[in-house]
Formats: sequence, C-alpha cells, structure tokens
Amino acid sequence: MEQLLVIKIGGNVIDNAPALESFLKKFATIDTKKILVHGGGKIATKIGDQLGIQSNYINGRRVTDAQTIDLVTMVYGGLVNKKIIAKLQSLQCNAIGLTGADANLIPAVKRPLVYSKLTSGDAGDEITAIDFGFVGDVTTNSLGIENLEILLTNNFTLVFAPLTHDGNGQILNTNADTIASSLAIVLSKKYAVRLIYCFEKKGVLENVADVNSIIPLITKEKYAQLKAENKLFDGIFPKIDNALDAIDNGVKEVLIGDAEDLLQNCTLNTIGTLIK
Repeated sequence: MEQLLVIKIGGNVIDNAPALESFLKKFATIDTKKILVHGGGKIATKIGDQLGIQSNYINGRRVTDAQTIDLVTMVYGGLVNKKIIAKLQSLQCNAIGLTGADANLIPAVKRPLVYSKLTSGDAGDEITAIDFGFVGDVTTNSLGIENLEILLTNNFTLVFAPLTHDGNGQILNTNADTIASSLAIVLSKKYAVRLIYCFEKKGVLENVADVNSIIPLITKEKYAQLKAENKLFDGIFPKIDNALDAIDNGVKEVLIGDAEDLLQNCTLNTIGTLIK
C-alpha cells in the first residue's frame, strides 16, 4: 500500500510564528502524500477579546456559543488556515485549505448535553446539564473518502482547519486531534497510514520532570501499566487514547513527538513515542 502521513500540529506551534515557519519548511519537503490538521491556538481568544467576545471554558474545553462559532470559523477556517496555505505555496507545496464542510469531507453531529454530578452538601447530589454549544463529534464512517481520494490522487496536500458541519448548514467546532485520528482511520482502507501528533515535547515522558525520559514504544499493555503506576501527566491521556483508537481501526502506527523532529519522525528511525 502507498504511504500516507496524517500530521497534526497544535496551538504551541500555531502561536509561535518562527516555530510555525520552521515546521512548514520541514513539512513542505516531505515527499509522500500528506495531510496536515491544525488547531487554533490562542489567536481566536485574542481576536475575540478585541471584538468583545468573551471566551468561556468548562473543564478546560471551549464553550462554542453562536458568537464563538462565527469567531472560530473566521479565525480557524480563514486567517490561520489561509496563512498556512500561502506559506506552503511559497515553498512549492501545492496545498489546499479545507474544513469538514468542503466537499462534505467531514460531517459531524452536534455534541449532546453532557450531564455532570455536583455535590451539594446536605441537599445531596445534584445533576447539571452542560451544553458545549456548537461543538461537533465525528462519526468516522461518515467521512467523504471518495472525495478525499480524488484530492490525494491529484497530488494536493490537504490542510484541515478544526471545523466540521452537521449537514444542515451549521458549522461545528471540532477537536483537531479527533479530526486527525478520524482521517487516518478512514484513509487506512486505502493507504499505509502513519498518524503523527506534533506537540512541544520530544515524546511521551515517563517522568514529566525529565525531558529525556522518552518512552520509545507504547502498546495497550504498556499504557495500562504506566497508568497504574501514575507515571503519565494528565494532558497526554487524550492523545494516547486517540492513538490507540486509530490503531484498533486500521492505522498502521501513530507517533507522538516534537514538531521540530518532524522529518526524523517520518522515517523508521524515530525520536518520539511510537504507539503500536
């Protein structure tokens, strides 16, 4: 099978102009079919502040109300995405900027209410409903694989903003890690896919205080052991969970590593953490 790289970059790269330029220069030189998925970083919050749109979070997750979905559509799908596309074109990388709404590539469903238990003292437990607003959850088997294949076969490099749609005209804000995993899963039917999550560390660390304690390989069994021994920091769990879900659904391998090590981590001699 032909190789395909699905690469996700997070806000730590988006928010740092020199780091983003360095990353895109490396990305442009990769001589294989490739897809880039980017997060939004802090740019939407900054522009929202300028426009008087307050950012609200629950348990660290952005609440996407009517004003905010307009804001993130403008910033993620417009400003951030098109700046990346323009830079890649200057590097002779024929990229096309996309959201999930384009060519019906990534349909999603609006996240239902999340019910959470609050402890209220003598009154007992109280259940509250949390509405994250216009946030989308992707159903992998609904992705437009035929249209993805047309674009890839014609040698376009696809660059996805973290936006999907509900099929009824509504744009939805969607987690970029999940979009990357979903694309990797559906395309694993056609390609040998390596999914690469780029963040600010060299890999998954056994000791968060020691930047050199990189775990080179994580399996399901190793992951269970590391969790039982409380050796992982909380923020890495979603990435590993997404990675293992991708492996279970046909993705050949997943790599978690530093954006600066991108080219090395596209080879067999990786620096980061392989999930297999």
